[in-house]
Amino acid sequence: MTPQEWFESRGWQPFDFQREVWAHLAAGRSGLLHATTGAGKTYAVWMGALQRRVARPAAPLQVLWITPMRALAADTTRALNLPLADVAPGWRVGQRSGDTPAAERARQDRRLPEALVTTPESLSLLLTREQAAQELGGVHTVIVDEWHELMGNKRGVQVQLALARLARWNPGLVVWGLSATLGNLEEAQQVLTGGRDAVLVQGRIDKTLVIDTLLPLEPGRFSWGGHLGAQMQQPVIAEIESSPSSLVFTNTRSQAETWYQLLIQERPEWAGLVALHHGSLDKDVREWVELGLKEGRLKAVVATSSLDLGVDFLPVERVLQIGSPKGIARLLQRAGRSGHAPGRPSRVTIVPTNTLELVEAAAARRAARAGRIEKRATPEKPLDVLVQHLVSIALGGGFTADVLYDEVRTAWAYRALSRAEFDWALAFVERGGASLGAYPEYHRVRLVDGVYRVPDRGIAKRHRLQVGTIVGDGTMQVKYLSGSRLGAMEESFIARLRPGDCFVFAGKVLEFVRTQEMTAYVKKATKSRGIVPSWAGGKIPLSTELADAVLELLASAAQADWIRDIEDPEMRAAQPMLSTQARLSRLPTPKTLLIERYRSREGHHLYLYPFAGRNVHLGLASLLAWRLAKDSPNTFSMSVNDHGFELLSAETVDMAALLDKRAFDTGELLADVLASLNSSELAQRRFREIARVSGLVFTGYPGAPKTTRQLQASSGLFYDVFRKYDAGNLLLSQAEGEVLSQELDIRRLGATLRHMSAQRVEFVELKVPSPFSLPLMVERFREKLSNEKLADRLARIIRDATAEADHDTRP
Repeated sequence: MTPQEWFESRGWQPFDFQREVWAHLAAGRSGLLHATTGAGKTYAVWMGALQRRVARPAAPLQVLWITPMRALAADTTRALNLPLADVAPGWRVGQRSGDTPAAERARQDRRLPEALVTTPESLSLLLTREQAAQELGGVHTVIVDEWHELMGNKRGVQVQLALARLARWNPGLVVWGLSATLGNLEEAQQVLTGGRDAVLVQGRIDKTLVIDTLLPLEPGRFSWGGHLGAQMQQPVIAEIESSPSSLVFTNTRSQAETWYQLLIQERPEWAGLVALHHGSLDKDVREWVELGLKEGRLKAVVATSSLDLGVDFLPVERVLQIGSPKGIARLLQRAGRSGHAPGRPSRVTIVPTNTLELVEAAAARRAARAGRIEKRATPEKPLDVLVQHLVSIALGGGFTADVLYDEVRTAWAYRALSRAEFDWALAFVERGGASLGAYPEYHRVRLVDGVYRVPDRGIAKRHRLQVGTIVGDGTMQVKYLSGSRLGAMEESFIARLRPGDCFVFAGKVLEFVRTQEMTAYVKKATKSRGIVPSWAGGKIPLSTELADAVLELLASAAQADWIRDIEDPEMRAAQPMLSTQARLSRLPTPKTLLIERYRSREGHHLYLYPFAGRNVHLGLASLLAWRLAKDSPNTFSMSVNDHGFELLSAETVDMAALLDKRAFDTGELLADVLASLNSSELAQRRFREIARVSGLVFTGYPGAPKTTRQLQASSGLFYDVFRKYDAGNLLLSQAEGEVLSQELDIRRLGATLRHMSAQRVEFVELKVPSPFSLPLMVERFREKLSNEKLADRLARIIRDATAEADHDTRP
């Protein structure tokens, strides 16, 4: 049965873009398919891949489907199996990931299926098998799902290297990527295919997309700062009640835990009908939630990005986004979770947690309509990933240096890799580089009969146990005293708990009992409240595209009589706060840089609003504090958010360098940024991740993992040794480069400084804190005050500010 006939047998009619992909695959062309979520991308590439199948090949495996998340593997496998009986009888689709049972792995070891759904990590593990060339050499088609999720990180680099290896074994290899949310499609296509000739197919179908906002009941009393959004509890409950099924997305795991509690506390009868889903929960819990969504048994699920991607939830009708989405691509991805089928409308409702997020919601809708989607960039030649790959390939049949160097350079991330850099990486895995030559465990590969191999079984076993580039803080299993698993928590959080402390996890209030063998044992708490954990990496920076759209809206609001002309209901709801900001200070715009100064009992406050995202603002705040203190010694404390930053000092600040913009100079930017920060500590922290990826430190055997403290001590020792005895170590240079490019976003920081230099400075002396300065105060207060004291203090500040604004408007 042909793909066309199979579609017709189900009462479907293929879209033009699906037929186009089938034709390209039949002609042996690689490409990138970009189409909205739920448009039918899966069957576009899968049917084309099935047309390329080979009868009775020497090795059965012919098609690889790479997915970024293990949670997607089972759902994808079900979708791929559906047409096999009619289109490719005798074919089998298997899945291989960290969740695959041992029995299924053993069956695959005896004979691989014709198609395999796998993750980047599991594919890299397949490359370490001695017979990898024989087992994978027959693969003629590779499909990389959700390419936008992989392209911008080291997991995507892993995929690039794996594709380069497969293309060496089969020069006719066809590679297709799938994506719904990418702003730089041509570059994404080049990265995927290594710059080889490929096609770009954009699936255009009539699909209604609705982006709206759940407005607060009393906009004039809506919070100016904060990020949990508890004020919106009742409106959210009303939305969930009005729909058969809903997904409630949050940006962080702690926010997901909080919102699950808010829903259950108000509607206890929803227990069992409302569920929680995030990456720290046990696999069995996540699978139960996913199945409940598919079968329509759950009324709502509170989730993080763990449910952003590809899983097909046809019953879901409503998607709510708690807080600003922070980026257009993320908003569109989540919108696609509703109406996840061709022809069905998709709708996402943004639930603001403070007044500025009302503005962000309106800006996000405008940017989405204009197609202003964020770009993704691949990491440039990360040597820790290359070091790991060299050992993997040495295990998987071995390599010769010249051939592998040429192969690696066909991966886009390594197109500029010099032979000297490759030779350094090779020497590092062969002899431990310049400083580890005396330690045999770092002599990982050896030249045997002209081929580099891994002769030591212990080294081989340790390498296979930690193949991959996902590096997070050390985690501990969380279990009831009975042994039932709940999930995993970051070790740094558990370490702060004392027996009897209560915390919220997996939607429950738990009491900590004890720690034993890297497991935290808990029991159900008798208290109704507990500490909400804060996971590392929980704060997502505002994207450039969304920040620009926000400033454009604020520029409109800065005009006289703007409220009569504005169409966005969010801006009307934000009008009380924006009017107060305009009365007490000014509104930032794309052409103006707002600087506010305020004096309090704490000291002298300076507020700047570049709207460049929290990562850039962290670097900017440190840089400007350092530059301002050079001529006039001063001590600063800092607070940052996505809109601006605060510098609080004991002594008054000479404003001349800010007003004449000397402080924004980019001439010595790199040197000044490094001098203004504890760059050594930042680089050492980044080096911990590089040390794990490159195999310098071993994370432990199953059931006996090393603690975070042990890993930190080991990586710190390597960092110090390299700095003293191997200053040319390229992994050190990589750590420093990643700090600048990823943690501080040095390119965006420089662009922001240049933009600030071109703006007109508007300087305002505040009598009371302005609405824009208040969230920055909240960031600082939160570290010092309990929730009750914080609420009282914020209420007083807002009361004073509102009274001052009213006083200014009196005749």
